[in-house]
Amino acid sequence: MRDRDEAGRPRNARPRDAFGRPLPHDATGIPTMPDDLDMPPTEALVEAQRLLDADRPFHAHEVLEAVWKAAPEPERELWRGLAQVAVGITHLRRGNTRGADALLSRAAERLVPYEADPPHGIDVQGVVQRARHLAGHPQEGPITVRLRS
Repeated sequence: MRDRDEAGRPRNARPRDAFGRPLPHDATGIPTMPDDLDMPPTEALVEAQRLLDADRPFHAHEVLEAVWKAAPEPERELWRGLAQVAVGITHLRRGNTRGADALLSRAAERLVPYEADPPHGIDVQGVVQRARHLAGHPQEGPITVRLRS
């Protein structure tokens, strides 16, 4: 049975490991982001980068996903693409290269329209290049990405 809040909405109460895999309810895990996370874009980028640098891409995805869900329509696909990059890196860290390739490739294509005029100082072109490289060469070099230049 899935964990739910008082209003019946699904919630993730199970502890998670560093790469977001669910652990048994009685295990000690890595704290996740709150389900109602609300951050302005600039703050979210800083936090997501901190989490990526700490090798916690699943948690970075949660931050980016929160912004995606609250973003105005013109930016929604940008934030969705950034969240997918973090999920793609999560799949790489879990050893799922096929899933990583699919997500990183999809994310890169979703981000391309933002290359010409990237908002919030996001290095969209750099993220696209890095996502494509990681998708095509998952064993080469560190599994990292810089969101801003």
